[in-house]
Amino acid sequence: MYLLIPAAGMGRRMGSPRNKLLLTLLGKSLLSWTLEAAMTSKYITWVGIVGQPGDFDDFREILSNLSRNKPIELIQGGATRQESVYNGLQALPPEAERVLIHDGARCLASSELLDRCAEEILRCPGLIAAVRVKDTIKVVSPSGIVEDTPDRSQLWAAQTPQGFEVRLLKECHEKGRQLGWEVTDDAALFEKCGLPVTIVLGEETNIKVTTPVDLRVAELILSS
Repeated sequence: MYLLIPAAGMGRRMGSPRNKLLLTLLGKSLLSWTLEAAMTSKYITWVGIVGQPGDFDDFREILSNLSRNKPIELIQGGATRQESVYNGLQALPPEAERVLIHDGARCLASSELLDRCAEEILRCPGLIAAVRVKDTIKVVSPSGIVEDTPDRSQLWAAQTPQGFEVRLLKECHEKGRQLGWEVTDDAALFEKCGLPVTIVLGEETNIKVTTPVDLRVAELILSS
């Protein structure tokens, strides 16, 4: 199984002038935690880190301290996550038929979750890890007025990994580029192209570390 890790973003909401994946969590970078889960996965055989060249020296230092048992390649990213994943898809080995895409900022994802997604993507064209929404969700107008309260039983919070047939995802990205679609995850491209996306049960601890509060929560989760 092939894994792409989009890692090209900056830590603006973290209040950091550098890539947030270089920030440390209990003495190790966020990227290190993500890579360690990939290294202990039973199914992942190749990893591509999609980032900005200015971070590659830092990435190489992280890799030098990592117990590696599978190849890891650095791939130049784009201006957006969507562009970065597109670049990552072009850099996949030609024999790759399925791919998992996992945000480096979700550094608490377990190797077991990666493996569940790797197993399921062999049986469907596309999937996302997700958890049921617990809170009541409100649809709010631009003026701040509540317009609707969706049925919570049908709502899921999307996570990563997300998995896809490589050929289909490449076609979706090409169509998105042609039509000017801007999406925040690859499943949205699949949906826009009328392709089915299966849910794989995610993990409540698989949080996305975006703000300083998220970093503290991640520390508490790991410490416990």
